[in-house]
Amino acid sequence: MKEKRNLLAGVGLIGAFALWTVLIQWVDVQAVGQNGTRIGFADYNVCFHQLTGVHMTLYTITDWLGLVPIFICLCFGVMGLVQLIKRRDLLRVDSDILLLGVYYVMVIACYLIFEMIPINYRPVLIEGRQEGSYPSSTTLLVLSVMPTLMVQANRRVSNAMIRKAVAVFVIAFSAFMVIGRLISGVHWATDIIGSVLLSAGLYMLYRSAVLYSDKAKRADRSKDGI
Repeated sequence: MKEKRNLLAGVGLIGAFALWTVLIQWVDVQAVGQNGTRIGFADYNVCFHQLTGVHMTLYTITDWLGLVPIFICLCFGVMGLVQLIKRRDLLRVDSDILLLGVYYVMVIACYLIFEMIPINYRPVLIEGRQEGSYPSSTTLLVLSVMPTLMVQANRRVSNAMIRKAVAVFVIAFSAFMVIGRLISGVHWATDIIGSVLLSAGLYMLYRSAVLYSDKAKRADRSKDGI
């Protein structure tokens, strides 16, 4: 069953993220960060950071482009609100939109948790301040939200060309943001890896929930003889 495979993949990826989070606090931890902060996988992280250097222009571009997934979240939020107003019942809002709202709340919760409990600090100061770096919040936001745009387009748009255009945009934008964030030098490489694992795990859980919801709807229709 596809929904079960997605669920297992999501749980596995979340587990991999948890293990990765533990490892970066135990493996090759050295005081090589700003102001002597301790960083896991230090030799690898420092080597990669020296290889890419720091590119603040790229950091600024990817920072501003981080508004794109936020805008997408707002669009789906408005869609759900419109359905709620028209149908006057929360349970009559499309289930995949309700699940999307729950999913976005989970993503925000993960972001807030790691803001409150910093695991790593950035390799550079941002406007003179030392900021938490793990997992990369921009990478987490992009990789968690952008694939949902493609999913919703495939479910709601009948025009095949538009669906393909959305898919190309999502893939190209996501790749640019992840690579841009990685080589901008404002994160350790392990911060990006952590974000990829966490966002992929959360997304697979969302996909699984939608598939289970669709399966339940089909079962109800069969019982009703539709």
